Amino acid sequence: MAEKKDDLLTAGDIAKALKTSDGKVKKAIKDLAIQPTAKRGVCNLYGADAVTKVKAAVSK
Repeated sequence: MAEKKDDLLTAGDIAKALKTSDGKVKKAIKDLAIQPTAKRGVCNLYGADAVTKVKAAVSK
């Protein structure tokens, strides 16, 4: 079952949640080849699984 759009986060939202820079989050998303769960206009939206992966990548 797909996640509700309210539960999805942009790269900027993930950065705020992890208290790190947007650049680090965007680099981790690119390096891990994480695909967005949904799109809202030009914004990519990611689910909780992506947040977990990004958190592990930026904490190295």
